[in-house]
Amino acid sequence: MSGFASTNDLADKQVSFDELGEGLYAYTAEGDPNSGIIVGPDGVIVVDAQATPTMAADVQAMVARVTDKPVRTIVLSHYHAVRVLGASGYPAHSIIASDVTRHMIVERGQQDMDSEIGRFPRLFRGRDGIPGLTWPTQTFHERMTLWLGDREVQIIHIGRAHTAGDTVVWLPKEKVLFAGDTVEYGATPYCGDAHFTDWPDTISKLRALGAEKMVPGRGAALLNAKAVAEALDGTDEFTATLFALVKAGVAKGQNLHDIYQNTMEAMRPRFGNWVIFEHCMPFNVSRAYDEAMGIDTPRIWTAERDVEMWQALEHKAAQSGEINR
Repeated sequence: MSGFASTNDLADKQVSFDELGEGLYAYTAEGDPNSGIIVGPDGVIVVDAQATPTMAADVQAMVARVTDKPVRTIVLSHYHAVRVLGASGYPAHSIIASDVTRHMIVERGQQDMDSEIGRFPRLFRGRDGIPGLTWPTQTFHERMTLWLGDREVQIIHIGRAHTAGDTVVWLPKEKVLFAGDTVEYGATPYCGDAHFTDWPDTISKLRALGAEKMVPGRGAALLNAKAVAEALDGTDEFTATLFALVKAGVAKGQNLHDIYQNTMEAMRPRFGNWVIFEHCMPFNVSRAYDEAMGIDTPRIWTAERDVEMWQALEHKAAQSGEINR
């Protein structure tokens, strides 16, 4: 038995559907994965599809409260199963992703699907209805623009951060940003497939956009520039702190288990109350350790590797009583 922290996370979350501007909405759920909604004259864009067709139906039920237009386009912020596998539940004609994201689905999509469902089953409600991997129908390199009447929607492969393919959706006139998991708010960034060295530069690019409202990957919708800045600052602080601690441990010749113990102790006072902290940290430290050791491309997580890692870090630490909970 894996004993992942997420296996105890069983309570349904309260869904919020916040208006960001005319035809712009945030679907959030107390730290569960968010979706963004852009209503155009002929149809709707959904940014991140949710994890299953059943969960996609919940998003569409909210959309139906504000428009009778169908969802015609899905934009994938990255390849993770919890974001993309609900795409088949929409009547969309187009599924857009960066070319890097599509490559990652080819390279590791099936392993990621199996891994994520095993780690966090509550986030895959109705998983028997998933027909298989989600494949983009359209890819782009660096950026593309959609026009919904006179509304400009920029889709930008912003840089490596949460994954190598991270994509954001930016509305320059409205100054609204759908950030995917490049930014979290009050929720622990998952860094198991991250690029820590590049993440600060990606945050700088996001700051330069000048967003006044934002839908982060997890956490509440951000409805003013102050809240946007807090989310950017928090994500930057978390990822930089974690990587600095791990790099310091590697420089001292410490093993992964000891680095994990020390990093947890150092970060818990500041970040321990963030959503899914206990769940994410073993994956986060494992990836940070690899990157500090010179492994640029994140190793593929499989269901088997998940269990081995968790047992080596969490189970061993619990047995020895080394991590103060």
